[in-house]
Amino acid sequence: MDVALWLGLCGWVVIDAGSSTKHWELLFGLVATTAAIAVSRRYPLVSLGIAMVASFIVLGSFGGRVPIWEGFVLVAVSYLAGYRQPVAKPMLRLFAVVSVVAVPVALLWSEDGFAAWGALLGVLVFASVTPWLMGRYIRQREDMARDGWRRAEEMESRQRLIADRARLRERTRIASDMHDSLGHELSLIAVRAAALEVAGGLDEQQRQAAGELRQSAATATERLREIIGVLREDDAPTEPVHESIDELLDRTRASGVEIESSVDARLDGEPQMVDRAAYRVVQESVTNAVKHAPGAAVTVRVTRCEGRTDVVVTNAVPPAGPLPGRTSGRRGLIGLRERVRLVGGTLRAGPRDGGFEVGATLPHDAAPSEESPESQAAMDAEVGQSISARELERARRDVRRSLIQAIVVPIGLFGVVVGISGVVFLVQWYGSVLAGGDYDRIRIGQTRAEIASVLPGSQRIARPRVVEPPVPAGATCEYYGTERTVFNLNYEAYRLCFADGKLVAKDMISEDEQRGNPDDPGRAGR
Repeated sequence: MDVALWLGLCGWVVIDAGSSTKHWELLFGLVATTAAIAVSRRYPLVSLGIAMVASFIVLGSFGGRVPIWEGFVLVAVSYLAGYRQPVAKPMLRLFAVVSVVAVPVALLWSEDGFAAWGALLGVLVFASVTPWLMGRYIRQREDMARDGWRRAEEMESRQRLIADRARLRERTRIASDMHDSLGHELSLIAVRAAALEVAGGLDEQQRQAAGELRQSAATATERLREIIGVLREDDAPTEPVHESIDELLDRTRASGVEIESSVDARLDGEPQMVDRAAYRVVQESVTNAVKHAPGAAVTVRVTRCEGRTDVVVTNAVPPAGPLPGRTSGRRGLIGLRERVRLVGGTLRAGPRDGGFEVGATLPHDAAPSEESPESQAAMDAEVGQSISARELERARRDVRRSLIQAIVVPIGLFGVVVGISGVVFLVQWYGSVLAGGDYDRIRIGQTRAEIASVLPGSQRIARPRVVEPPVPAGATCEYYGTERTVFNLNYEAYRLCFADGKLVAKDMISEDEQRGNPDDPGRAGR
């Protein structure tokens, strides 16, 4: 691609610069284009610098001709720099230097003030900054598209890992809950075996069997404590041991949460795992409601009947809206799903009437249910959804920012450059005005020292585009502005020619008079 681009640009240089009166321009353009394209892939900043310098050199000395080959070169190189340079700061520094230094200097240095000034503004803003920003925009769009599948794979791996951790953590909690219940039952067995061991009416063989039963129960309790100690992650439980659902709701109400509840009493035949699963569903659902719907009323219903326990927790629409911050990763719901699955139940969660509802059906006598791959993938996806959504939103935000920069930055930079250059131009314009009365009092033959007090401190850069009177032999001419305002589009200037320190010619050159009489070279000596 670079070779094709180089051939096309060199061809345009030959076509455009071949007609230039400056014979060095063609060779200079070919060398500058070749150098800029050659280093554009490895050193984009250097390539852009070469193109800018070449453009300013040509524009600063075109002497009435408007070359365009350097504009094409600069557009191409600026686009490549934006596309290939991953870091923006070096480019921004280069543009800043050009804006603050190059344009005002070129305005004072160029042979043709107004034309060079306008050309330099166009080169800086529309041939440099805009293509560079568009290159960055295209690069970021391609990066986002190219990284999409990679990010998706990373998100899938991450969400599977997070879901597995949530399930493992919930299983550890279940084990801890069962330890409390089973340890209590084993302790009762040991106590009863000890009582049986000392009871009367038993022979020695029966006493020995009771002692072995007591010792086995004590050993089993110790082994259970060791196993659960390895599995437990926390040093202490996060909620009171054996806390009931009613106690949990009372404790939550005491913290200021509005809760309406209807909780049936626990049935005698309800398994311990089902009771703890119902407790965890209520605990996690109320916690999520308080966290993500502050101030919203919460309704808790626990219905127990023969063979089944139903739990439904609903929160209304929050009055002040959700708290700002990141979206929940839904790890708690994955843990709940695992606990409910292990008792053979089902869990459902989703929006309802502007709020949110979590429901669980917990059978009393069921084996752990097999979770379908579809439902497991759907729940796992909820964990990574917020992560991938944040990554995607960040990438889209970067692309939108680049697009906005591609539109806003050139406009803002154009305004800054116009402002700086306009101030420089106005200062130079009004600082080079020679009063008409002073011009009339100047006489040919006077030395420059004699009239230096009436001459302005600087000469006029913008000069009338007219055929000037011949310059006297050996003379050097100076140009000063008349009292005509800057808003008058027909320029005129005073030309004073000095030889050996004496004034040898004075002319007033005006575009008005030359339009009326093209053969008139100006009002000499007047």
